[in-house]
Amino acid sequence: MKTTIPTLIAAAMLLTPGLAQAQGLSCAPRERIVEKLLDTYGENFSGGGLQSDSAVYEVWTSAEQGTWTILLTRPNGISCVMAAGTDWRPQLERHIVKGVES
Repeated sequence: MKTTIPTLIAAAMLLTPGLAQAQGLSCAPRERIVEKLLDTYGENFSGGGLQSDSAVYEVWTSAEQGTWTILLTRPNGISCVMAAGTDWRPQLERHIVKGVES
């Protein structure tokens, strides 16, 4: 039986003492969330980027489990799970032919 990852992440974070709740999102110090993603869900950092100087967005994925999570981390070190799901698909290989738009 496949349990949905968003439900598991939310439940795990809500049951962990000392977690912050911001705008109804599951939030905690980044270290705690990353530990859960690595150890519990087998997810690894896949990429991310800055949103001005106020936030870093990260995508964590597990090729083995097919799960994914998007984190937002603020300068104060608090991360919030913005979205999570299943059936992750990596980018398909693109064959670029010079002079031909795809």
